[in-house]
Amino acid sequence: MKRHWKVAVVKDTSRPMLGGHGLHVAFRGLPGVEIVAHVDANTENLGPKLAQTGAKRHYATCAAMLEHETPDIVVLCSRHPGDHLEQVRMVAEKGGHLYCEKPVSALLTEADEMVRLAEANRIMLGVAHPARYDLGFLTMKRLVESGEIGTPLTVIGRGKCDHRGGGEDLIVLGTHILDLQTFFFGAPRRVMAEVLTGGRPATLADAGQTTLVEPVGPALGDEVFASFQFPGGVRGLFESRVGLFDAKRVLSGQGDGVRHMGLSVIGTQGVLSLRFDDLGVRRRPLLISRLPCFPENEARFEEVPLTETRSIPGAEPLDYALCGQPDVPRAQWFLEAGRFAAWDLICAIEEGRQPVSNIGNARLALEMIHGIYAAHLSGTTVAFPLADRKHPLASDFLST
Repeated sequence: MKRHWKVAVVKDTSRPMLGGHGLHVAFRGLPGVEIVAHVDANTENLGPKLAQTGAKRHYATCAAMLEHETPDIVVLCSRHPGDHLEQVRMVAEKGGHLYCEKPVSALLTEADEMVRLAEANRIMLGVAHPARYDLGFLTMKRLVESGEIGTPLTVIGRGKCDHRGGGEDLIVLGTHILDLQTFFFGAPRRVMAEVLTGGRPATLADAGQTTLVEPVGPALGDEVFASFQFPGGVRGLFESRVGLFDAKRVLSGQGDGVRHMGLSVIGTQGVLSLRFDDLGVRRRPLLISRLPCFPENEARFEEVPLTETRSIPGAEPLDYALCGQPDVPRAQWFLEAGRFAAWDLICAIEEGRQPVSNIGNARLALEMIHGIYAAHLSGTTVAFPLADRKHPLASDFLST
């Protein structure tokens, strides 16, 4: 690296959230990086917070921080999508690059504006879809592309399917799965979908009655099923149903539970499958079946060994003691993937290229979510890119 990097972390704990990906510690220990500021309106336990991020100074607001600091990169840790556009605009117009938590927004018009801001101000905007940097999913992608399971036919993804199953799961966790599908197979061409509430087709009126755990709406339904057409004849499926998984039981030691969230790719000569788990310390294994008629023909799976070949010259060893600390997942792969994501953003800025996980592909995942609702409400197959950028659950959508 040719330069010194000043990084600021925006993490407002005055607003309760369920957790995060550990973005606030992703840049710790990287060569040439100095964490210059920690932004938090809540000054309780400020010492431990600054110690966790490694920040030198504290500010109550992002605006105040930008008055006194000139960070190269600002990390936006809020998992509430409505927080991001104002923060992105504030930083981008100062010429700062960004690393932003997902969902980047609930509104496609806002994501469009973020793309415009990034282009107009010539800044990079990375988004926290860490699976793009995970060794397991990268190995899975390499095996698909090398023909290990023949010609890919179908990619199947599911959300966490917990108490947020359906519409909330779709935007909070489905964004990971939809993003992975595009990472593997490119932008979808069209989508068909069905959204149910209480076992019946959901209506636009139901959106106003939906109770969300976090402010990530609008959202609809307690069951979502969608079928995408990807290039090369690949079909992509996404499904989320409420109440199939209870994380509280797992965390309290009452059972391991079935991990629904993840991705499976079915090819003409086999199947690859990997669960997306944030509760266990160790990752779920990448599995392969080399039988061509899954699942009808006595499929047998074996574990695929993972070999890490990437490195970051001059980086400090990862501090795995951070795992399980506030807003840092217990699963070690999040810490590993987060570091590679942070390093990729730094390299992308220096090399004048987009980071692997960027605002463009984050917007695409959000467009797929909008497409699911549009297809269900219209009862038709919907083509991408979406001509109407308004949210399908907006009251005036069907009248246009």
